[in-house]
Amino acid sequence: MAKNGQSNVHNDAYMSDTYTFGGPEGLDPHTQSSYLGGVCVSVAFDRAGRILTVCLGKPSTRLFLIDAHSLAPLAFMELPVAVKAGQEVPSGGYFYLDQFDRAVIPTANRQIWVVRVLDGPCGPGLDRQRVYDLSAEIPEDDSIVSALPDFLGRLWFVTAQGLVGVISRLQRVARPFWLHGERIANSFAVDETGGVFIASDHALYRFDSSETGKPQVTWREPYERGVRVKPGQFSQGTGTTPTLIGPNYVAITDNDDPYMHVMVYRRARQSSSPRLVCRHPVFDANRGATENSLIATDHSIIVENNYGYTLPDALETGKDPAGGVTRIDIDETGGRVVWTSAERVPSLVSKLSLATGLIYTYTVERGADGTDGWYFTAIDFETGKTVFKQLTGTGRLYNSHYAGLYLGPDAAAYVGVVGGLISVRDKDDAQN
Repeated sequence: MAKNGQSNVHNDAYMSDTYTFGGPEGLDPHTQSSYLGGVCVSVAFDRAGRILTVCLGKPSTRLFLIDAHSLAPLAFMELPVAVKAGQEVPSGGYFYLDQFDRAVIPTANRQIWVVRVLDGPCGPGLDRQRVYDLSAEIPEDDSIVSALPDFLGRLWFVTAQGLVGVISRLQRVARPFWLHGERIANSFAVDETGGVFIASDHALYRFDSSETGKPQVTWREPYERGVRVKPGQFSQGTGTTPTLIGPNYVAITDNDDPYMHVMVYRRARQSSSPRLVCRHPVFDANRGATENSLIATDHSIIVENNYGYTLPDALETGKDPAGGVTRIDIDETGGRVVWTSAERVPSLVSKLSLATGLIYTYTVERGADGTDGWYFTAIDFETGKTVFKQLTGTGRLYNSHYAGLYLGPDAAAYVGVVGGLISVRDKDDAQN
């Protein structure tokens, strides 16, 4: 993949949602927006500092190349949209940028596209360089959720109906492994030992590649999936992509009631100790859910509460999310809550900068006239106190609706919203 922090919605192969470099520090911040006709869920940055993003709209889904400073589109490519079970299935909600600055995009027609940027005398363009056609391996009523490489260059993919597959470096597709009766709604994580960590709506798995190149289950850990799809989530199961913590652990949340739990496991192939390290309740009884990945450092986890959020216009019809952001520290003996913030984060993939010590997120406040105001918000990692907020806009077009927040190599922050993309940068950076 591309450099950590620039490759995919969760920043790296560990899905840590952390950055080693900084972002805005609240120094008279400047905001900017670009209407792109859809919510730009995933953002990556090429070597030239340009943005590549897939924006999910109706009736079209597009891959954009965007100038990071002006937010002006430089090129775009239409992506397939399919109708399955009466609903539109877009392409590329999860995509990644590879080491050659190519966007690797799962599409709605059971393919994986590899798209490169071509710079020419008339400006840049987008070119589909390669297509992996998986229609022979994936049923017509199924769809690819995510695709990511492992550390040996094999390309793994997962589907909504529970298929786990691998494409070898020789472009051979091994027969997918089917998780019977289970579905997958999120991306996955990989580590240097060959582990591929996948969460279904029933269990957390470690997969490895067999000697013949087929995906095989190394271990399976079921979790409490509850009895309902909570408001704010897409499935009756975890809403999190697995997050790897340091060299030893992997974490998700469950879907239990009355309390949702942060679950931390030993991730090695074999363990002489119990695999479950920590099962810690978070948020209020019967009002806890998250559909966004955990943030993780070597010893700390940040989890946000999305309970009560449903659709992009939900906040404009009187449905308020429960709110809450919590830090949990873990060790071999378990976990403890360090702090909980009352900030309301309806549906953002929040991020942490290790350079500034700030958690960057996107919060909502209702004005006296009932209009939702959307704020770029920074929370102190050590104390949980809100450091600063910057209004980005009001109304549904500024709703993030499950998109991510990103820090660019220029120290600006970017948030995908229903209308497209917004940026926030400190005043001095905005003038450069």
